[in-house]
Amino acid sequence: MRVSLDSLPGEEWRDNEDFAAAAPGAAVLLDGAGVAGAETGCTHGVAWFSAMLGGLLLSTITVHSARPLAECLADAIRAVRSLHENTCDLTFRASPTSTVVAVRMDAGALEYLVLGDSSLLLADRDGATTVITDRRLDDVGRRLRGPVDALPTGSPEHAAALAEYRNALTGFRNRPGGFWIAGPEPRAAEHALTGAAPLESLTSVTLLSDGATRLVDRFQLATWGETLTVLTSSGPGELLRRVREVEAGDPEGRRWPRGKSQDDATALHLVLP
Repeated sequence: MRVSLDSLPGEEWRDNEDFAAAAPGAAVLLDGAGVAGAETGCTHGVAWFSAMLGGLLLSTITVHSARPLAECLADAIRAVRSLHENTCDLTFRASPTSTVVAVRMDAGALEYLVLGDSSLLLADRDGATTVITDRRLDDVGRRLRGPVDALPTGSPEHAAALAEYRNALTGFRNRPGGFWIAGPEPRAAEHALTGAAPLESLTSVTLLSDGATRLVDRFQLATWGETLTVLTSSGPGELLRRVREVEAGDPEGRRWPRGKSQDDATALHLVLP
């Protein structure tokens, strides 16, 4: 398996809250989140949370190869909770959370897990692509984000509307009818999208945070097939460069309304033998 990875923070002066890593036969990608403009209740912060959860999850799915991915995620969430529940307020509305994409290759199959709005891109040997994305957060967000999208990205009014929007999202987090995401509650792992695909049918597997998929799902300037072509020919760095180029041409979100002009963006591309 050949691995290529690139990741960019949304702003150079801010921590990158994405995390991605690979081990022989396994890989994970997480996109951490808090509530815009709010304290997290965690002394460690969102970047610490996503990195700690991602590292523990990768270790768990690698060591316990027969354990279902959802159970491995629940174990990792418990482990991270135990590391800071005595020092941080994990009941606070803005406590750190993270999307999760995890894959494991064993016994001729690719097992996968997707929780939150990061994506998994599978390339078949016949040239087709399959994308697995958990859209429950998007479905909730569409009902709430009208005031955000009506304002120029980066303006004080936009920042205030974005904070209000993300505060409202917490009322739908990890509950039926809302969306599910990794945070302090292990039960969220039970609601992840999981499945398997035969390894012999695949040529590559790509894990993407939502900051890296903007060319397709936000800007609609590329298809998944075209995204795969860029990854195959030039690697994750070129994909992220193209995302940043488009973002720079619309800094205020006039053409493409969005919460952040530039978001943390990560692509982990695995080419199979």
